[in-house]
Amino acid sequence: MSLPSLLLVGCGKMGGALWQGWLDRGVASSVILDRRCPAPPAPHHVVRSAEEIPQDFKPDIIILAVKPAGMETALASLRPWLDDTIVISMLAARTVESLRAACQGARTKIVRAMPNTPAAIGQGVTGVCSPDLDASERELCTTLLSAVGVVAWVDDEPQLEALTPISGCGPAYVFLLAELLEKEALRVGLPSDTARLIARGTVSGAGALIAASEEESAVLRQNVTSPNGVTAKALDVLMAPPAWPEAMTKAVDQAMARAREMAS
Repeated sequence: MSLPSLLLVGCGKMGGALWQGWLDRGVASSVILDRRCPAPPAPHHVVRSAEEIPQDFKPDIIILAVKPAGMETALASLRPWLDDTIVISMLAARTVESLRAACQGARTKIVRAMPNTPAAIGQGVTGVCSPDLDASERELCTTLLSAVGVVAWVDDEPQLEALTPISGCGPAYVFLLAELLEKEALRVGLPSDTARLIARGTVSGAGALIAASEEESAVLRQNVTSPNGVTAKALDVLMAPPAWPEAMTKAVDQAMARAREMAS
């Protein structure tokens, strides 16, 4: 299935990453609504306001990638294009109910999607839910979103919110690990260029291995851990209950609590 015609509203970091993935996959003639986005290649084009969208342009899907505070204004300006269209919202903490209300009675099918930043290189994870789609529409959305990585459909919005501290925030946890490994490499005496190289290479290599393996993550960890060896001594510290196990639980709980605050 080829990618459909899109109206992308917002082409910042996430919107731009998604657009590049779709462009590389051969998206149909589409429009980007963004004040600062550079002009895309033909047959696509960019407009600076909704008034510049051609009246005869009929997108298959509208992608909403603005800041959550701009949702109502954006959807109000798009009212002429909303009927009989699928709107995929990338907005954190904006519910299907609030999105539908902002569509002002339009015959619109609402989808919530939560991609993460590795979508910029086609390696993202996108959680998706919708109460509105039939099987063919769901397949269409899957085709679109899988252009930038893995698509994980969930049953409802509580499950989608549960993805936030895992896949949504998860890249930051991995980047923090790379940051800390680099700092420790410097601390134990390695030169800065070597510290950066081995920290990033270790994280990216481990990620590639886990992606290529059918083994459970725990098994991969055990495979590199000789009993009473060097790795085992390090893991004794990291796996002690007050260390990574409790810290990760606290981190996920704090992220979920903040997501609920933003949604209220």
